[in-house]
Amino acid sequence: MNAYDRNLGKLGGLAVLHYGDGEYAVLTPGDFVLCATTGARISLEALRYWSPELQEAYSTPAEALKRWQATQAG
Repeated sequence: MNAYDRNLGKLGGLAVLHYGDGEYAVLTPGDFVLCATTGARISLEALRYWSPELQEAYSTPAEALKRWQATQAG
């Protein structure tokens, strides 16, 4: 994410992001994304955990670990 992307999130609603290694790009502006495991809203300012491989966001490191373990098991 860069300074320009932060300004895009001021329009409200669900954002669509492309998750990269260490940063993300805003494809559709919004204020939040949904946690892939819990469905909880994550504000873009609070977004810290995601998977570039799965293109998913997670609300906590525990949720990211849970999802990673699930993908490794099967």
